[in-house]
Amino acid sequence: MATGPKDSTYFPPRVLLIDTSETSAQVDLILKALASDKRIGILRLLSSHVYSINEIAELMDMPTSTATMHIGILETAGLVHAELKPASRGLQKICARVYDNIEIKLPRAPHDDPEQTIDVSMPVGAYVDCQVAPTCGLVGEMGIIGEVDVPASFYHPDRIYAQLIWFRHGYVEYRFPNNMPSHLLLDSLQISLELCSEAPLSNPDWPSNISMWINGVETGTWTSPGDFGGQRGALTPMWWEEWNTQYGLLKTWRVTAEGSFIDGTQVSAITLSKLNITDKNYITVRIGVKNEETPGGVNIFGSKFGNYPQDIRMRMRCRPKG
Repeated sequence: MATGPKDSTYFPPRVLLIDTSETSAQVDLILKALASDKRIGILRLLSSHVYSINEIAELMDMPTSTATMHIGILETAGLVHAELKPASRGLQKICARVYDNIEIKLPRAPHDDPEQTIDVSMPVGAYVDCQVAPTCGLVGEMGIIGEVDVPASFYHPDRIYAQLIWFRHGYVEYRFPNNMPSHLLLDSLQISLELCSEAPLSNPDWPSNISMWINGVETGTWTSPGDFGGQRGALTPMWWEEWNTQYGLLKTWRVTAEGSFIDGTQVSAITLSKLNITDKNYITVRIGVKNEETPGGVNIFGSKFGNYPQDIRMRMRCRPKG
């Protein structure tokens, strides 16, 4: 949301998730960038301050040319953000660390695990139904989509390009393809996404009860502590002012034969059998805020906004029948 500055005091860690089972030139660049004590030292130095390249060279006791080389590698890998700022003589390059934590998922050989996993990534703007109330809006990577606080904008043709959507009450609903082969049995269904509360501008103390329904069945509610702004999200475009919502928390709803869980904590007795997964060739996922006592609202982040480079991700863990 956007109209003026607001202070924020809670800054969740900015986390980069690396899946080494996926072939990616960017993953190779990141892993190579981390394979250096000097570059790890620079990242440690940038943990709480921004520095110019000359300052980094002095603090790290290395030639400026060497510091420039290391910063270039870190910048190419996306681990450091650098900007040219005016100095007493010309321009100087100011460097900042992008992530606080890096999580690396190592590959697993297919024969090591009889389970099979089906992953589907859904853009946040690819909802098929919605019912929203202001404050509300949609933002793409390059600008606002439609008009802010006008629910009709949620039907704008460019909504598919949204990277951040927000609303005070209501829901958005998605349809994920049900790609589970007939020879497999479903062990768990997992939905993960980055989200937070929705307040005017941003407010770290703005609790909101955010619920998820799968195939029309309410699986559980998470209480978000606030709407986070004041510090730019790791992926949030520079044109989006810092007093607006900047990032959320990565939350995971998971349903098994034992019940429904949020981040590993059981929140309801709803089991897979109650979701009727095999009845249709799609799975509906509704994310919404009921009109309750909490101030309410939700922000949902895409892969190019916030702190986590992912859209709404569905994971089906399966095993062979018999």
